[in-house]
Amino acid sequence: MTTVSEYDVAIIGGGPGGYVAGIRAGQLGLKSCVIEKEALGGVCLNWGCIPSKALLKNAEIVSYVHRADQFGLQFENFRADYSVAMKRSRQVVDRMTRGVDFLLRKNGVDSISGTARLVSPNAVDVTGPDGQNSRIAARNIIIATGARPRSIPPLPIDGERIITSRESIVAEDVPDSIAIVGGGAIGVEFAYIYRMYGAEVTVIELLPHIVPNEDEEISQQLERAFNRHGVKLVTGAGVTDAQADAEGVTLTIDKDGITETARFDKVLVAIGVLPNTEDLGLETVGVATERGYVVIDDKMATNVPGIYAVGDVTGKLALAHVASAQGVTAVESIAGEETQPLNYTFMPRATYCHPQVASFGLTEAQAIAQGYDVKIGRFNVQASGKAVAMGENDGMVKLVIDANYGEILGGHMCGPEVTELLAELQMTHLLEGTTLELGWAVHAHPSVAEMVHEAALDAEGRALHM
Repeated sequence: MTTVSEYDVAIIGGGPGGYVAGIRAGQLGLKSCVIEKEALGGVCLNWGCIPSKALLKNAEIVSYVHRADQFGLQFENFRADYSVAMKRSRQVVDRMTRGVDFLLRKNGVDSISGTARLVSPNAVDVTGPDGQNSRIAARNIIIATGARPRSIPPLPIDGERIITSRESIVAEDVPDSIAIVGGGAIGVEFAYIYRMYGAEVTVIELLPHIVPNEDEEISQQLERAFNRHGVKLVTGAGVTDAQADAEGVTLTIDKDGITETARFDKVLVAIGVLPNTEDLGLETVGVATERGYVVIDDKMATNVPGIYAVGDVTGKLALAHVASAQGVTAVESIAGEETQPLNYTFMPRATYCHPQVASFGLTEAQAIAQGYDVKIGRFNVQASGKAVAMGENDGMVKLVIDANYGEILGGHMCGPEVTELLAELQMTHLLEGTTLELGWAVHAHPSVAEMVHEAALDAEGRALHM
């Protein structure tokens, strides 16, 4: 076994947590390497965030054709080729992965292909694609191994009929019918894609509403939009059995104690993730875990000095931008830089179905449960000139406000391009702004950003256009 020269930082995993940590380490003059067993960019770039957004853009274009008469357009013999959409998404992925590789090289970060295992707090064994083993010595190690789709016994993944997002993102065809088990971000994004391309889509969610982590009013807005799209929603229901054969899958669905069976060509399981902590050597070096996730502090440090963890493997919040923020914090901690604790409650959360869903902070129910005196500012998308001009009528902006101080406790949105509006709310919150100042800020007209402005005014009883 050969030993590679010692690094200041060795990063296990090349996803948005790992490669960003590598870039930041290079910027700070730390000698670092990123060890990745599959593809740079991780799940997000290769099989998640990025390719799904490319597919969603294609689906949005197809949606305009479905209502082309509104725009005075007519099509004869229209055909939407999903295989072309998928190939375009892979081209986007290829371009972005090459970009990550360039950024690592630009910042002097070594990219090492292989599977890593901790053997001590300062050493990692790597098995390369050729089966050869090498040992990497490092003063600090960052675990950034991410997570994988979760399954449950009634839904055994076979990769053919019962699939996860990993198989779905590279499939070249659209099934005639599909059940999506799980109404979270992944579930509703794929529901929109498949529906726009003509599939009969059923979303099955165990909780009372789809996107169940969102404010209830926002969930209801999306449900109404999905009903208009023709997506069937079965909420408050679970799957108790799945029987797959060569032609499809028969699901047994339990809703309120009443069971029924339904037949689908395919079933997509989208019920969360499991951390990739197996076979990492965590037990060997004594890294503490809880429910399989690596336990960290505000500096991303584990209980073992010199070992850090970032991203989905920590179980904090399974979002790419959270992983990146954690990666920066970990490296800056290693370098002795001053860092600020990450507030996971106020991290932006974005879902890119149509209409989009975006939020940060506390829901109305959470704010009340925490004892705040709450007031609400709302603005309906139907009252937005820009949205109506775009042909978008679904959704609303809802601000949850501390009635005593005007502080924004939460922002919750459903509508056109609302994911782009999160930054304004984030900045207002970061700078301790209130609805008063957000209402003072003059917004361009017409713009979808005016909806945030009007919701802030509404909280003060001063809404102008609603």
